[in-house]
Amino acid sequence: MTLSQQLITILICALATMATRFLPFLIFSSRRETPSFVQYLGKALPAALFGMLVVYCLKDVSLLSGSHGLPELMAILLVAGLHLWKRQMLLSIAGGTIFYMLLVQLVF
Repeated sequence: MTLSQQLITILICALATMATRFLPFLIFSSRRETPSFVQYLGKALPAALFGMLVVYCLKDVSLLSGSHGLPELMAILLVAGLHLWKRQMLLSIAGGTIFYMLLVQLVF
């Protein structure tokens, strides 16, 4: 890519990011009540996205070969335990990821 193409690409990415950040505030002003379907999406989508992420992460785990899914199971249990104990999403995700990587690199 030429320099001008790179700059145009960066500009478009920045504008798209800004639009996705500012658009909800422009559409749903504080003067009007947020529509009920948008409130429902705000409650339902986070859990649905995490469910899809779990399915995606575990889709290639083979229970019949290799480590038989033990590192994945142990990491899932740690994530669930950390979340039930501290209720901090970042800690749960980071702890589980670090634990899984250590298991895969050093144990299995």
